[in-house]
Amino acid sequence: MKILVIGGAGYIGSHVVKELMAAGHKVTVFDNLSSGLRQNLFAENGFIYGNILIQSDLDAAFAQGFDAFAHLAAFKAAGESMVLPEKYSVNNITGTLNIMNSAVKYGCLRMLFSSSAAIFGSPQYLPMDENHPKNPENYYGFTKLEIERFMEWYDRLKGMRFAALRYFNAAGYDPEGICCGLEQKPENLLPRIMEAACGLRELKVFGTDYDTRDGTCIRDYVHVTDLARAHVLALDYITKNDKSLAVNLGTEKGTTVFELIEAARRISGKAIPAENAPRRAGDPACLYTSSAYAKELLGWVPEYSDVDTLVSTTWNVYKKTFNQ
Repeated sequence: MKILVIGGAGYIGSHVVKELMAAGHKVTVFDNLSSGLRQNLFAENGFIYGNILIQSDLDAAFAQGFDAFAHLAAFKAAGESMVLPEKYSVNNITGTLNIMNSAVKYGCLRMLFSSSAAIFGSPQYLPMDENHPKNPENYYGFTKLEIERFMEWYDRLKGMRFAALRYFNAAGYDPEGICCGLEQKPENLLPRIMEAACGLRELKVFGTDYDTRDGTCIRDYVHVTDLARAHVLALDYITKNDKSLAVNLGTEKGTTVFELIEAARRISGKAIPAENAPRRAGDPACLYTSSAYAKELLGWVPEYSDVDTLVSTTWNVYKKTFNQ
C-alpha cells in the first residue's frame, strides 16, 4: 500500500516507517522537522515538508493518493501540557482534525493513530486493560482521548477505519542500528539515564518510598521496534476486517527506576550517579498493561522489550553519538 506517515522523521515515526517498508509498503513521510530529523529519513521514500496546522499542506499531500496514513505528529510532554494547554489544543486537536479532514476529502480512510496510556490516568486496577476507566490526569492525555472520540465519529459518519495504539512507555532504539537519530529534548527516564551516563545531565530519582519492590516507581517499558511492528499488524487488521480497533501496547510487567538505572550501569560500564529526590505530584506507584487483547486481535507479542535489550540498543546510539 501507499502510506503517508505524518511525523515520520521523529523517534517513533522513523521506526514505524522502517517496519512498514520491511512489510513491503511504499512510504512517504510528512514532517515539519520541528522535532523530527532529516537523519531519520530513508532515501528511498518520498518526503513532504509540511505543517499539520496548514490545511493546504495536508491537502497537497493527500491529493497524491494514499491507501492509509499514520499520525505521529503530537506534542507529548505531559508536564508542559498542564502549563501550555493552548499549545496542545492547537497542535494535537486542531492539527489532528485538519489531518482527518484532508484524508476524508481525498478518500484515504485507513488511519493508524499513536495514542497513549495517558488517556487512563492513575490505575484503578492492574494490569490496566482496554476497559479500564478513562480519566486522564494531564492535558496531553485529554487530547489523545478526545482524538479517539473524534475517530469513532469519523468511523461512523465517514467510514474511516482506525487503529488507536495506546503506547505505554516507548523506549529503546532499532536493534539493527539503522534508525539512530536521538530524540530531541527527551523527557523519558531511559534517555535521561543515558544523558547522565554521557555526563550531559545530573540524574534525579523522584520518589524512593513508593510501595514497590525497591521503593521507586514501576513503569511498563515497551521497545519502539515492537511498537512499530504493532502498526504494521494493525494496518493489516483494519484492511482485512474493515473494522476499527483500540489496543493497549505494553509488556504486562513493569520495571522500577532503580532496576533501569542498574541495568544501564552494568551495560554501559558507567557509574551513573543518581540523586534521590522527593516524589513528583501525580506520579502513580505502578503503571503496566495487559497486552492480551493485542495478542488476540493482532498476534502481537513484544520481542525486544526485555530490560537488557531496551538499555543496550539505547546505549549503542548514545555511545556512538557522544563518543563514549
